[in-house]
Amino acid sequence: MLETSVRLLRLLSLLQQRRDWSGADLATRLAVTTRTVRNDVDRLRQLGYQVDSTTGPAGGYRLGAGTALPPLLLDDDEAVAVAVGLRAAAAGSVTGIEDASLRALTKLERTLPARLRPRVDALRTTTVSAAGGGPTVDADTLTTVAAAAHRHERLRFEYAGHGGSASVRDVEPHTLVYTGRRWYLLAWDTDRRDWRTFRADRLRPLPPAGPRFVPREPPGGDAAAHVLRGVRSLVWAYQARIRFQAPAAVVAERSTPTSGEIIPLDDATCELVTGTDSLHDLATYLSKFDVPFTVLAPPELHDLLHTLATRYLRRPSPPTPAISHFGPGRRPAFRLKRGPKVQDRGG
Repeated sequence: MLETSVRLLRLLSLLQQRRDWSGADLATRLAVTTRTVRNDVDRLRQLGYQVDSTTGPAGGYRLGAGTALPPLLLDDDEAVAVAVGLRAAAAGSVTGIEDASLRALTKLERTLPARLRPRVDALRTTTVSAAGGGPTVDADTLTTVAAAAHRHERLRFEYAGHGGSASVRDVEPHTLVYTGRRWYLLAWDTDRRDWRTFRADRLRPLPPAGPRFVPREPPGGDAAAHVLRGVRSLVWAYQARIRFQAPAAVVAERSTPTSGEIIPLDDATCELVTGTDSLHDLATYLSKFDVPFTVLAPPELHDLLHTLATRYLRRPSPPTPAISHFGPGRRPAFRLKRGPKVQDRGG
């Protein structure tokens, strides 16, 4: 049988892995009796852990939210994932969590087993972020908005529009969407009776929380896709539609989620709806797919690709040989070197 201290750590780890456990399951995992499980649960409670229990055929144990965060017992893959995530958060787009992320990362790396440190160091030293430098968002703003969306509570906030005009909005928050450059909130605007997308860095929540609401189905059933469509229509100078002679899965493998929306047409074709401020950049981007495509819009992109294709297919003219003309009294700028004189001796 395991020592009591070791068994308590094993029990705590099991309670963190799954929401509900029966006493019999825990006893089997720990190779002890159900009575020992009850005693160990009591010991965890004495140490400050909130362990809820229910009786009856469907009864069991559940680790609840206590007054302090218990030590998290992570397996190898979980520990590496948390370390990488904390390092990304330290250089991310949320204001105010950089220092906290670094402190948490320092604590984690200090306790990592020696076998895991090379994996974390390899990821740290050989990866860089190429994310766009979008505006940062206050961490309190994100947590307030996320909490309202999670609890299905209406949210009021001051919002600075694109032109600088300020307004107060009353919305039913649905989803926060991060595009890699900016944070957006998709919400049902109660005054305008329609879905609206708000930049999170431009809003400031106003207390108190509003009444609860019944969540609505997002447009098209996909909140992220709806936000990306709206962002592209507002941000880019050119809206583009490209038809590829390739399955949607192939095009998706060669694109990024924020580059555009891929619409399957059949098993062999699909369309990419995207946008750009630079047609030359988009032309370069399309050439990387290495599959046949047709530009449906805009016509300016079609004309640019035609111009580039004509330029690339143009063959250079053969070089014109230099011909020297010798006028009267002029001598060439070179001399023919004579070979040795051969005397004709006859037959």
